[in-house]
Amino acid sequence: MSFLETFFNGEVFIATLPLLLRGFVTTLILGACCIFFGSISGLAACLVRLYAPRPFQLLAIGYIDILRAVPALVVLTVIYYALPFVGVRLSGFTSAVLGLSLVLSAFSAEVFRSGIESVPRGQFEAAAALGLHPIQTLWKVVLPQALRVAIAPTTSNWVSVVKDTSLASVVAIPELLKQATDAQALTANPTPILVAALIYLLFLWPLVRLIGRFEARAREGRER
Repeated sequence: MSFLETFFNGEVFIATLPLLLRGFVTTLILGACCIFFGSISGLAACLVRLYAPRPFQLLAIGYIDILRAVPALVVLTVIYYALPFVGVRLSGFTSAVLGLSLVLSAFSAEVFRSGIESVPRGQFEAAAALGLHPIQTLWKVVLPQALRVAIAPTTSNWVSVVKDTSLASVVAIPELLKQATDAQALTANPTPILVAALIYLLFLWPLVRLIGRFEARAREGRER
């Protein structure tokens, strides 16, 4: 069997493409949910760490540090397999969204924190001089500037979490890589794995290039 017949088999490609596309749709939905919930909860964790009373700040620091240190696969395994022992049973999809969102939130919290801390202190003082409430200062003055700084690393985290959806196979979610692995086992041919890799590349490469543009614009803004 030739190289092309082994790794780019047309018959296998046509036969398994519908399965891979269903897995890709699952990956998209799972990734979108994780990005939404992970980003929102990450911003909340960041604000608690920076502005909440000291006991809550310590809790936020512990939450962020632990989830940044523990592998995402371990978090998914604990949520799906350990929580039932304490009476909490979640579906595979819910477990995957929860676990990956928690991990993303920890990394997002640090990105948002660095963005907020990059805002000059004079901005806070000017807002206070204008009589703005601290919440108004945060919402109208600080966050718009902080998010411009954080957008490149935040987008990078989004790309990472989309790739990490492949870990959802551990909780029986038929995402793209899981479908490709099953198709490979069914056909005894590696073509489905390579097609899945190509789908990831076609989807994520534009986002990677977008990150590069964001970083370039951020550098230009700092140099002005």
